Amino acid sequence: MRGEILNFDETSGVGLISGDDGQRYEFNVSDVQAGAPAAAKRVDFVAIENLATQIMILAAAPQAAADLSATAASGEAIDWQKLFISFDGRIRRSHFGIAWLILFAAGFIAGLLPHIGGLISLALIWPNLAIAVKRLHDMGKTGWLAAIPYAVMLIGFIAAFSTVGLTALTNLQGMENEDPATIMAIVGPLFGIFSLVALVGIGFLLWIGLTPGQRGSNRFGPNPKGE
Repeated sequence: MRGEILNFDETSGVGLISGDDGQRYEFNVSDVQAGAPAAAKRVDFVAIENLATQIMILAAAPQAAADLSATAASGEAIDWQKLFISFDGRIRRSHFGIAWLILFAAGFIAGLLPHIGGLISLALIWPNLAIAVKRLHDMGKTGWLAAIPYAVMLIGFIAAFSTVGLTALTNLQGMENEDPATIMAIVGPLFGIFSLVALVGIGFLLWIGLTPGQRGSNRFGPNPKGE
């Protein structure tokens, strides 16, 4: 099987390989039969459960390596399928921004469509998570942090529903008479809750959209900018 070294610690002699089958395999330098292990190097190996053995470092063609470096530096090539579907690896800020704008436009259009708009919006959650997770990986953070705005949104909706229900139950007469004070008792807290949810979402977006990625390779893969 072939794959790519994600990281290698020269001190411990232990590293991690991302196989072309999508799985990750740990390896020890003692299992490297030819070549010097280093992050981003292509390898051929024998997989035994979650371990890589009989590892051969593959020599990259000089021109191919140069082309790859130039592509990474220029940022012109985008693997759209991996960008919107895969949760593995890292993406640079510019690619995240382009992907977010595309998904935002798709979500806006979906909101205008009757019947199927809701289904499209639900389907867009996956690619939104995919780009957020890979951007977090580029920052050296766990992808689970992408759940923060969704968790805050869920808590916000529960709080809003509880607020409306409690106010309605304790002010039935005011609700029936459309009393302005009763209406404001509902609108005020709702505005505060949804404002807080929106601020968390915007803050999270700015954080992952503007924070520079880690230089060099990290545990999630090589630097997408080739630095």
